[in-house]
Amino acid sequence: MPNCRPRRGPGARGERFAVVDPATGEAFDDAPDQQPDELDAVVGRAQEAWRGWRADDGARVTALLAAADAVEAAGPGLAPLLTREQGKPLTESYAEVARTAARLRHFARSAPGPLPITDGRPVRSELRWRPLGPVAAIVPWNFPLQLASAKFAPALAAGNTVVLKPSPFTPLATRLMVSVISAALPEDVLTVVTGREPLGARLACHPGIRHVTFTGSVATGRAVAEGAAASLARVTLELGGNDAAILLDDVDVDRIAERLFWAAFRNCGQVCMAVKRVYVPARLHSGVVEALAHYAQSAVVGAGLDRGTQLGPVNNAPQLARVEDRTAQTLSDGARAVTGGHRLDRPGYFFAPTILADVPPDSAVVTEEQFGPVLPVLPYGSLDEAVEAANDTRFGLGGSVWGTDLDRAEAVAGRLECGTAWINHHAELSLAQPFAGIKESGVGVAGGPWGLYGNLRPFVVHRPQEGRG
Repeated sequence: MPNCRPRRGPGARGERFAVVDPATGEAFDDAPDQQPDELDAVVGRAQEAWRGWRADDGARVTALLAAADAVEAAGPGLAPLLTREQGKPLTESYAEVARTAARLRHFARSAPGPLPITDGRPVRSELRWRPLGPVAAIVPWNFPLQLASAKFAPALAAGNTVVLKPSPFTPLATRLMVSVISAALPEDVLTVVTGREPLGARLACHPGIRHVTFTGSVATGRAVAEGAAASLARVTLELGGNDAAILLDDVDVDRIAERLFWAAFRNCGQVCMAVKRVYVPARLHSGVVEALAHYAQSAVVGAGLDRGTQLGPVNNAPQLARVEDRTAQTLSDGARAVTGGHRLDRPGYFFAPTILADVPPDSAVVTEEQFGPVLPVLPYGSLDEAVEAANDTRFGLGGSVWGTDLDRAEAVAGRLECGTAWINHHAELSLAQPFAGIKESGVGVAGGPWGLYGNLRPFVVHRPQEGRG
């Protein structure tokens, strides 16, 4: 972790870094590589803007609803740019833009009012909620707009200002989105900084920040928490997962195979709560492997801007190398690639959709998050064995159970050690529900009123009842 003391003096202004199209592996644009003194100025302006933004609940509602309309209207410009830098199919980019607008609308009217407290004493007590101050939102490259809005929408609705830092792999659509939203908000209520490290680390430990909300790796999350501790800022950390899907012995394989496949491979497997391991009764194992391999072989892989593409590239070269390494290591351990298992021979960061069988349970692709288009399918003997294997991970984000008897499936889901368990589907969330993990999957809660209250602090006022003053 770098020194948290902001460096003063003139920064290397004008520096920029390249942004690569993962479908070609070539740079197509660049973004500002902002320096520590510029960060100081942005945080300072966020502190000033907070004075007015926190004061008028009605004005915030109006502004956030206008911001949602503006994001929606900007979709034809935002979605292609998002696909160009992230790689996902264009339809998924449009869905991400729509989700961003929906989140702004959802939280716009969610700020809580005062609550009287009655405890039998001759005192009138009232609970009020106050915003924390400037919030740092640090966002990864897999869902740049959607994850950003999951952080800034509740923070802004609560009366905080937000300094947003996207990944250097996906800064462009975020910058455009912020410019669109900012036109509907008072100046400096929502700002964006872009740059390579240590910019994110300096933002996390900046003394002007009162809440740091971060999505990314466990190692970086630990560093973020350490940095935020310097000023005792609140932290919310979503640190990934290694979600397991357990298929029961009464599962209808033909009926669920397509759903299960896309629960693992959407966004090229680059989803924190994607299915990353599948546990199947031994007698059904070959049939499940065959069904999943069919969808892997028939999926249309290509550039996200190409019509008909279902799976785009891995987002960046380091992540592609990680997927290649994990897969190769697992194959050398004795696993078998039923389909895929290799990088595609074309420009860009494409990896063939991969279904793995005969996978040793201690292989890296099972014990760690692969975050790519690779899925191990493992047989089990008893249901207890499957549950134990599913829970045998340092992560605890999500999990799912698939079967015909829903009561039985729900009972098994209740045994999973994770934040969310689904039955016969996976990774579906509503804006009203909490999203949180256990173990090393994170700290704090996002989503619904829980995510909103994470951006507020209680403030209690006591006064004597009338006639007792």
